[in-house]
Amino acid sequence: MIEAYVGEYVAYLRIERGASARTVEAYERDLRDYQAFLSERGIARADEVTREVLRDFEEHVIARGYAPASVKRRMSVVKGLHRYLVREGYAADNPASSLALPKVPGRLPDVLSIADVGRVIDACCDPAPAGVRDRALLEVLYGCGLRVSEACGLDVGSVYLDEGFVRVVGKGAKERIAPLSGCAAENLGCYLAEARPALSMKATSPRAADLPAVFLNARGGRLSRQGVHRIVERAGAAVGIAGLHPHTLRHSFATHMLEGGADLRVIQEILGHSDISTTQIYTHIDRTHLQEEYRAAHPRARG
Repeated sequence: MIEAYVGEYVAYLRIERGASARTVEAYERDLRDYQAFLSERGIARADEVTREVLRDFEEHVIARGYAPASVKRRMSVVKGLHRYLVREGYAADNPASSLALPKVPGRLPDVLSIADVGRVIDACCDPAPAGVRDRALLEVLYGCGLRVSEACGLDVGSVYLDEGFVRVVGKGAKERIAPLSGCAAENLGCYLAEARPALSMKATSPRAADLPAVFLNARGGRLSRQGVHRIVERAGAAVGIAGLHPHTLRHSFATHMLEGGADLRVIQEILGHSDISTTQIYTHIDRTHLQEEYRAAHPRARG
């Protein structure tokens, strides 16, 4: 019976909650692992699961060498399943209701300095269509604070250059508006007017030629997540920053906005965070920045 419930819960996440395909795939993988654990212990019914069984599963995951963040994610997924079972009437009690999730050591995201962001973007100086695209992509990732998936999924009809914003489809298929101005708007406008048509002409099929995607690959198709990663990593390597990740540009956007005086709620809205606590991590980065500036500038800060 647990197996049937897992399948139904996964369908619920995909259809009713609008979770992305990647999220659903990860959740289903975690739940199938949980299901196999229960099966090995002869547990087939939801009402046979106790808090002790859940603790055993957590220890089982830890013993397999998973990182604290992965353990927390798996237990969170399991808690979600049991909440669903009670809500739908498949179980009378939720054994996970009082189960505390394991704590994950806090880790501040990597952030570039404003100067380094400029150096990375300036590394994309090739006047060829692909080079113009790369620069526009970096400007938009940093200028709008987009996730990789959001940049890949951006369509031409969602770009409003004159109005100064882009319409972004984020996690859970939620739409939001991200401001678009300055260097990001200038470079994106140049790319759309000159470089994108050149890339579109290289499409290998009529269907590809009609793609609404903003960022195209060398064959005229929609630029993939892997393609974005390669472009960002290559630009970073060109200025001596090894392994640069696209999300670092998003983190840098948020940090520099906060340092510039932007309200945390505004940053939350632009980033598309559903919970302000997710955005608050940038206040820790900002404090670190202030402390560094203080130590560097105050004559008696170094003792």
